[in-house]
Amino acid sequence: MPDQSDERERGGRRTVNVALVGHGFMGAAHSQAWRTVAHAFDVDPVPRMAVLCGRDRGNAAAAAARWGWAASADDWRAVVADPAVDVVDICTPSRSHAEIAAAALAAGKHVLCEKPLANTVAEAARLAGAARIAAARSGAVALLGFNYRRVPAVALARGLVEHGRLGRVRHVRARYLQDWLADPHTPLTWRLDAAEAGSGALGDIGSHIIDLAQYLTGHRITDVFGCTHTFTTERPGADGTPGPVTVDDAAVLTARMANGALATFEVSRAATGRKNSLRIEIDGTDGALAFDLERLNELEFLDATAPRGEQGFRTLLATEPDHPYLAAWWPPGHVLGWEHTFTHQARDLLTAIGQGTGAAPDFTDGLGVQLVLDAALRSAASGTWQHVPDTPPDPGSPT
Repeated sequence: MPDQSDERERGGRRTVNVALVGHGFMGAAHSQAWRTVAHAFDVDPVPRMAVLCGRDRGNAAAAAARWGWAASADDWRAVVADPAVDVVDICTPSRSHAEIAAAALAAGKHVLCEKPLANTVAEAARLAGAARIAAARSGAVALLGFNYRRVPAVALARGLVEHGRLGRVRHVRARYLQDWLADPHTPLTWRLDAAEAGSGALGDIGSHIIDLAQYLTGHRITDVFGCTHTFTTERPGADGTPGPVTVDDAAVLTARMANGALATFEVSRAATGRKNSLRIEIDGTDGALAFDLERLNELEFLDATAPRGEQGFRTLLATEPDHPYLAAWWPPGHVLGWEHTFTHQARDLLTAIGQGTGAAPDFTDGLGVQLVLDAALRSAASGTWQHVPDTPPDPGSPT
């Protein structure tokens, strides 16, 4: 297990011991972030990659050695209970988020949890409450891993909206398309099991664009009308035996936002030819913007207050030192990649820990997204508009 974390780095910076739980795709991305954050940013505290935990001891040891973790373990409960662990980073399937995060918060740890926060509104509400209690009791910081907020161009877009450059927001259009399930012979994974994942494309990638819509506009979604569909209802299991797919392959949502804006969302993991295609557009009375993840260093911006003959979308290359996060990286024009968003996420968590402040998106933000997902599923089942409450409904009341 890790050493105690009261040692001091050169320059008086404190060290915190980080434990990573889970070592799949997201574990690799988070490991890259923990390796690089203190080299790119002058963070205080400095992270120490103390222990990686997985269900299989051999696989966990191999991943720890490959990614630079000091030790490995196969019992997350022991890792969370270890007094030398300061930060618990959760990269497991979403079904286990609630149990691990709740235990970590109860132990007074800072928590970084991958999205979605949980599989149900009830779980998300309990975690949001636990995070508030832990923050008040021990100063624990709980951060939810919506990494696309950390794209510099997206953070720049948020600043433009905050400063009124778009005027009153009227429209939001967002889509997130992938094709890894376009082939009907793609085998079953935990992401295709409702008991493990909660929902399919809706919760997996739809949660990202729902969060972005609310983050960029500053307004929450209040009502949704949704449709979900599963194109391939049965897929081969690990032994080749067909098994049922119990989540959606794709979803389409129409929504109203608190300020009266209309929003549309499209998500699919069966969109042939689309590898990781996220795009969001926002129209306002005084301007408009658009962001495309496949051109993640660019932001399209239109100033509708300029003379009509001078209007038109222009491309802002978000690589200047005064753009969000960029001062730590390369000279202007030298672009960043997808993996940098996780480094920025680690930087923001460490900054919040060091300064004793909260971090965003927090678990309450995650609950807000879960409320939208829940309303979308209810709408798809009923064929009617569904209201998104701003707080969870009473467990004894009908939803």
